[in-house]
Amino acid sequence: MHKLTDSILDKFSMDFLRNQVLKNAYGNDDTVIAGLDPRVLLIWYLFFGLVPWFINDVVLLLGLFLFVVLTTRAARIAPLVLFLFCVGVFTQTGYLLVMALFFGGDSSLVAPLLVMTLKVAVVSLASVTVFSGLDPDRLASGLLWFGCPDQLSFSISFAYRILPVLMEEFQNILLSYRLRGNPPKKQGLIGKIRYLGYQVKLIIQAFYPLMLNTAKRSRTTVEALELKGYRYALKNPEVKKMRLAMLKVTRNDGIFIVISVIWAACSVAASAAIA
Repeated sequence: MHKLTDSILDKFSMDFLRNQVLKNAYGNDDTVIAGLDPRVLLIWYLFFGLVPWFINDVVLLLGLFLFVVLTTRAARIAPLVLFLFCVGVFTQTGYLLVMALFFGGDSSLVAPLLVMTLKVAVVSLASVTVFSGLDPDRLASGLLWFGCPDQLSFSISFAYRILPVLMEEFQNILLSYRLRGNPPKKQGLIGKIRYLGYQVKLIIQAFYPLMLNTAKRSRTTVEALELKGYRYALKNPEVKKMRLAMLKVTRNDGIFIVISVIWAACSVAASAAIA
């Protein structure tokens, strides 16, 4: 049991967290979802990200949930992201159920909480599926094609691209704190708790230097973009046309949309038949 605990704690290192985050953001280029046109994915997300909030039928929501589970599987989401999703969604529902029962509720609360859980789960999995299958350039191009402001699409793309820099900078700051610090021993349960508290303290202390160093790098990046004619490129229609020339709806996009429509129609039919 002791060796199993140490093995689990060793896996949840900063390198493991960084690799999982970067894999979810950049390591899914060879999946079926990543090969779809970004415009198709954004339209698909508008449906699965908004429509579930206006549905209260459990069967219909369950059908949509099963479909986004399959798309999440096809997108090869990082295990850490799925783990955090499960913990966030289902623990919140369990917490609300316990609190409702504690304050005088009964078993009739299970159905409304199940509806809420399915809504959140469908929207969350759809979000994870879409944004794990879009790299920064394709996401920005898709938003630009729909008429989003140039600076907004660039900001989203830049935020994606700066993610590895943030992770690397954060790790360097933590390593510098560890070199100058004296961590407590990890012997026994009390020692592990103290060591965990020490790690949390380092993360909190590393937040301000991280923001300061990121601001310095962002300023350097903006100056480099200005020297290369960034603002002129945003306003030039020829540059925009060249950038959007990469977008093309293929046969796979049509198959994906047809499957989505058929699945949603079957879910509606199943809901009507059971009702």
